[in-house]
Order: sequence, then structure tokens, then C-alpha cells
Amino acid sequence: MNSIWWHKNITKNRKLYIYQTIIHSILVYGAEVWQIPTREINKILSTEMDVLRRSAKKSRVERTKNECKKEILGVKGQPDIIEKKRLQWYGHVKRMPEERIPKLIMEWIPLERRKRGRPRNTWMEGVQEAMTTRNLQPDQWRNREKWRLVSGRQQQLL
Repeated sequence: MNSIWWHKNITKNRKLYIYQTIIHSILVYGAEVWQIPTREINKILSTEMDVLRRSAKKSRVERTKNECKKEILGVKGQPDIIEKKRLQWYGHVKRMPEERIPKLIMEWIPLERRKRGRPRNTWMEGVQEAMTTRNLQPDQWRNREKWRLVSGRQQQLL
């Protein structure tokens, strides 16, 4: 892929299209069910910036800021896509009937004790945090259209 990012005859728009359709979709595949640590989020963001830097034909030696790279390529800062996907999945599962397996798993609480040390954040804690940052109410998922708008998913035009 390195040869594509540095290639002079491939336009910036085509490089961004390749990134969004191939690389980005691979990086965030299944992100709706992850409880991803900050370290992993930083790896995804650094991969994105590496691709943007190479597409803008900037070397690491030049030490350009990330905002400059995005400006050169005409890329707007994307909000947290993983958080959006997580909220979409949460709303989808909450609207499921009670006997569905994904809903049973989401509401399941294990009986065994946790290991020593600081407990890891659960997936549900990540959803609660995302809901508080977006000022979402706990029962707002019932209305699908409103949930799509407030959780970050844009309504698609037909």
C-alpha cells in the first residue's frame, strides 16, 4: 500500500477513497461490540494519520501538524466513529425482543468474582459514557428515528 500512498499519478481524492473503503473499514470492523482501550484507539488514529501523511506526500522529517495534513487533503475531522457504532448497536439490541440472544448477553452479569487489581471497563460502561457525552437519555433508544439522529447516524436520503 505504501506505493499507492506515495504515487504521484494517483489523485488525493482517489487515495482517500481507497483509504476509506479498504483500510478504514478493516480498522473499525466490528467496533460496535468492542470495549477498546485508549491505547488501541491511539493506534487506530496514528494509522489514519500515517495514511493521510503519506497521501499528502509529507515526510515525518517535515514534522507537519495533523491539522495541516487534513487541510491539504480536504479531510474534515471525523468524530469518534467507534462511539457512534457502539451507540447504534446499543439501540438496536435494546429494541430486540427479550428472548433474543444478543439482548440476553448484553444484560447478563457473570456470577464469578473479578480478578485482583483495577477492574476493566465494561462495554456497558463505555456506552453509558458515550451517552453522557452526547446528553442522551436512557430511554431515548425507543424512538428509532430520534436515536439515529442523536447517536450520530445520519438519515439516508432515498
